[in-house]
Amino acid sequence: MRHLAIYDMDRTITRKATWTPFLIHAARVRAPWRLALLPFAGLASLAYLAKAIDRAKLKEVTHRLMLGRTIPVADLDKVAEAFADSVARDNVFADARARIAADRAAGWRPVLATASHGYYARAIANRFGIDDVVATAALHDADGAVLSGIDGENCYGPAKLRLIEAWMATEGIARHDARIRFYSDHVSDAPVLEWADEPFAVNAHGPLRAMAASRGWTILDWER
Repeated sequence: MRHLAIYDMDRTITRKATWTPFLIHAARVRAPWRLALLPFAGLASLAYLAKAIDRAKLKEVTHRLMLGRTIPVADLDKVAEAFADSVARDNVFADARARIAADRAAGWRPVLATASHGYYARAIANRFGIDDVVATAALHDADGAVLSGIDGENCYGPAKLRLIEAWMATEGIARHDARIRFYSDHVSDAPVLEWADEPFAVNAHGPLRAMAASRGWTILDWER
């Protein structure tokens, strides 16, 4: 029997969301003039709230504005590593660190499953000694540079469950051969929480807290 402990990232492990801070960090380091484009990123966010675009398109538009059409992998890796250092220093629940360490010590294999782009989520996961990451993937051009487009599905909502299942298949892990814990703060992860053997609502917002209470899921409040 395999034991998987799967963690959402934003507001589950981290105190705050990471996408906008990453974009600002990347622009500041690589091309500070792009910070002047932040109001346009804000307009894209308003378009998302108005349901004119979906989350995937919002991610693509804001990536293009703040990172550019293409970025060499080496440059992006350097930016991601520096950003991950800042996240690990200033934006992580101590209780999340302790839980990951405790799960690992008890024989659970830690996995990060996040809607964030893998190009920086992997760097953050490395700060916790997590080798396995299921995340949104970026397209690459013929030279290998990272593009603003998303390769496949945005790892959010029901798509996160599909991508976790696809990762398990590549790892040769059958669902009936696995015991799975899943930790998340948001109701968008309800499909994975329902699917998991041990669902944990962590720092849950109102809708997830109500759902967890009605279903008998464990509710954890870290550092509150």
